[in-house]
Amino acid sequence: MSRRKLDILAVGAHPDDVEIGMGGTVAKYCHKGYTAGIVNLTKAELSSNGTVEERQKEAEKAAEILKISSRRQLSFPDRKLNVYKEESIEALVEIIREYRPGLVFAPHWKDRHPDHGHCGEIVREAVFSAGIKKYMERCPFPAYRPSALYYYQINGSEAPDFVVDISGFLSVKLDALASYKSQFQGGDSQTPTPLNNGYIDRLKSRERVLGFEAGVEYAEGFISEKPVLIHHLLGDHI
Repeated sequence: MSRRKLDILAVGAHPDDVEIGMGGTVAKYCHKGYTAGIVNLTKAELSSNGTVEERQKEAEKAAEILKISSRRQLSFPDRKLNVYKEESIEALVEIIREYRPGLVFAPHWKDRHPDHGHCGEIVREAVFSAGIKKYMERCPFPAYRPSALYYYQINGSEAPDFVVDISGFLSVKLDALASYKSQFQGGDSQTPTPLNNGYIDRLKSRERVLGFEAGVEYAEGFISEKPVLIHHLLGDHI
């Protein structure tokens, strides 16, 4: 794959993580003309419902709906990201150096699913190591460090450090999530899971609460380990 530049690189442990946590934000900025890519570390082969093949087709459909520029699917074992931590860090370092994203997003470390927390740790390590010249010197791409790393929430509801107004893009987010029929649709042939038992309604409610608190209809919340620098304090209010 040829080298390119991404404005946003969002990483998830499984296909559907990014769509759940920040699908509206991705859709909004792609609509504005920015470039975004998604990397999935595992194929979620241990999911209670659906097959790997089905999940891949669903992920590709979701990517088309969000209008992202690139989707990379890695093949680290589901539920063993902590075992393959070094290997996954190195894989992400190469991707970060290749795509040179301005911003990187990862799952927040507080989540009921351990893979999400492990993914966040891996991305944090990769973002730092990608900027070290002597780290992975055989990498075909030069050292590069993104401007910032932010964390999106999948199952959590921590108070965010900032939110993004997705009022005009919630429907796009929901359409992308609807692509994952194997995960979010219930039925007699489906194993009951938190995802197919009112999950989308709860997710929509979370984004509505965040939007209400920020003075908009719907918003997605993000966590930052560093202070967020605001360049235009008054924004559109003047």
